[in-house]
Amino acid sequence: MPDNDRRIFARRPSPALRWLRRFAVGLVVLTVLAVGAFAAVAWLALPDVNGTVSVARLGKPVRIVRDGYGVPHIFAESETDGYFALGYAHAQDRMFQMDFMRRLGAGRLSEVLGSNALSFDRFMRVLGLYRLAEQSVERLGPEVRGPLEAYAAGVNALLERRGWRAAPEFAMLGYGPEPWRPADSLVWGRMMGMQLSNNWRDELMRAALGERLSPEQLHALWPPEGDERPLNIPVRQSAAGMTRQMLAALPPGKDGDASNVWALAGRHTASGKPLLANDPHLAFTSPVLWYLARIVTPERRLVGATAPGVPFVLIGHNERIAWGFTTTHSDTQDLFVERLEADDGVRYLTPDGPRAFETRTETIRVRWGEPVTLDVRATRHGPVISDVVGGASEETVLALASTALAADDRTPAAIRARTHAGDGNRFLEALAQFDAPQQNVFYADVEGNIGFVVPGKVPLRRNGDGFAPVPGWSGEYDWTGYAPYSSLPRAYNPSSGRIYNANNRVVPPDFPVFLSREWPGAYRARRIDARLAAAQSATPDDMIALQYDTVSLAARDLLPLLTAVRPDGVLARQAVAMLRDWHGEMDSRRAEPLIYVEWMRHLNRRLFADELGDVFPRFWAMRPALVENVLTDDGGWCDDVATEPVEDCTSVVLAALDDTVAGLTERFGEDPRRWLWGNAHIAHFAHPVFRLVPGLDLVFGNRLPTSGSDHTVMRGTSRLGDPDRPYRHVHGAGFRAVFDLADLDRSRFVIAAGQSGNPFSGRFDDMMPRWESGRFVEVSGSEDDLAVVGQVLRLVPR
Repeated sequence: MPDNDRRIFARRPSPALRWLRRFAVGLVVLTVLAVGAFAAVAWLALPDVNGTVSVARLGKPVRIVRDGYGVPHIFAESETDGYFALGYAHAQDRMFQMDFMRRLGAGRLSEVLGSNALSFDRFMRVLGLYRLAEQSVERLGPEVRGPLEAYAAGVNALLERRGWRAAPEFAMLGYGPEPWRPADSLVWGRMMGMQLSNNWRDELMRAALGERLSPEQLHALWPPEGDERPLNIPVRQSAAGMTRQMLAALPPGKDGDASNVWALAGRHTASGKPLLANDPHLAFTSPVLWYLARIVTPERRLVGATAPGVPFVLIGHNERIAWGFTTTHSDTQDLFVERLEADDGVRYLTPDGPRAFETRTETIRVRWGEPVTLDVRATRHGPVISDVVGGASEETVLALASTALAADDRTPAAIRARTHAGDGNRFLEALAQFDAPQQNVFYADVEGNIGFVVPGKVPLRRNGDGFAPVPGWSGEYDWTGYAPYSSLPRAYNPSSGRIYNANNRVVPPDFPVFLSREWPGAYRARRIDARLAAAQSATPDDMIALQYDTVSLAARDLLPLLTAVRPDGVLARQAVAMLRDWHGEMDSRRAEPLIYVEWMRHLNRRLFADELGDVFPRFWAMRPALVENVLTDDGGWCDDVATEPVEDCTSVVLAALDDTVAGLTERFGEDPRRWLWGNAHIAHFAHPVFRLVPGLDLVFGNRLPTSGSDHTVMRGTSRLGDPDRPYRHVHGAGFRAVFDLADLDRSRFVIAAGQSGNPFSGRFDDMMPRWESGRFVEVSGSEDDLAVVGQVLRLVPR
């Protein structure tokens, strides 16, 4: 055999290597095919935004003109047709988000996601939010049912044409959306009512801690701000063992819902007319909750932020008045410990004797599994939540009373009516119907007036202050009714010419209606107040600059206490020196914010973890006011109860600093100047399903470094208890607006990411650079001018 032939045979790979190569080639081919299939599905789901479409149940032709950022400007001959077109546009851009929302509210996620979603579904079935939404549809008058039905018809017109092609997620998850119903829109309001007044989780935590701590210690952890109501924890023994089990079984909760809003009277502005600014803070999702839209009819012009699935403009303006809101953080929920009748265990005790539970059976269909049957019970106070999240005993159960669970909720009528208000008086009349959740609603009108009101049902308690679960069998802590709307806080054209709220206390301690025992810290409010007080001839640009303010007054308050120590280590001394020269700007390009927050994280753990035990992870947060109180007046918290020697606060602060230096060195190197806040504080806009799928989480989500923190006007909340990403920015202003009452068409808006939920759309994240840098857009213009640069879709009656 020639030498050349021998060399050829010698280089022939082994069978194992040949199979490995084949596998690699096959894997590449499969990957290419999968990527191609995904691209095809996403491309097929892109909406038709030009041309003419014939649809049923439309009165007269409607034009949907999308501007350069995909914002639909709807030109209709009637309000009803306008709502129809908004439903069509929402479904074009956000149909999966809408479907996920209604499934979450109805407790039907397991039907498409399998058993992993059962905990959410069980909880929602016990609350019965969708049943309440269906009841609301029947109770509402035609002036509200009409828009809901028109909107549903618009959604269904799109689904009739597109089906599973309405969003790429439907094809990827293998199911198609059902027709839209008016109750699907109302369940969103029910969920927001629960989410924005979610203090029952804190009641559970306090009750669980009541088994470990003295009343004095609990009082120190939640000091009443300027209100000396006595600490009231009447059921420490009655709820023993129940609350800890429930806390462990609860689905993930909220991230501290918050917002900023303020209004300046014309004497403080360059135009001589009011300016109103609002940025609501919610958990970051992909896409975000908010969707910009404009509806123009011969009678009315509505512009602002909508929520896909809901037909009304939630934050925005009509032709005469603008409005925005923040969460009041009033206590409108109570947990009641219900004692069971000893004889049969199927009845519970009331002041009038034993009473049978209200019961119903819920069946949850589970994809790839067997259906799950759930027996749901309710007492005179509300649903028995201990049945679903654990903690029920042979003697007691836990029921939840909430204003958001009232069958006769009129909030949708209030939301619709306020969009029709032409002045402050009619605006206030509309909000008399607003039931839940209680909100601080601000407004300004073209006549130059500014004001706010705090509408919503506020329970009147026979005893107690909602601090912890209370006995339900005696009636001594029952709700006796609701505070009259006329007695709730409000202001109109205050002498200062400015009003603001950042979830801080809205009433003085002696206010006749009790709203809450506790309030979020006033750090953001203090910063807003200082900047507005200095405002002269303010412009919309000045309002935007304030929305992006990154100064933490919490850091400024704490820095003198933290930096008073004298550490031994070189890096620790360098870190402290940097903080002494720092003024609290939570800038992503600086290192001091990360040093400060890491130090506070470890300090909270060293101060409270030993006393709070397994409840501490749910308590873990910055809590600057509490830390300041402890460092100023120890109260015993600085001593580690698990160790023999008695530690003082200085030693604890130094130990937390050592933890900080060690942790940041391990993650970011030995140069403190490179410990940049933006390397850790990264905004994460996560898809509700694909956030858990490697690769798809990046395709369907967005991430970027951000400034701000939990206590800056530019809100940047993190979860300090997250062991992997404690500084990830998960909650903040996904939408910002500044309303100019000198010319409402010059009002400015921005949302995070973009209008579309389809990652293959050019409108998926095209607004993100503007959201990041504070460059807003105007949502105005004539139909002809918009048509020159935009896309025009004509809907015509079939």
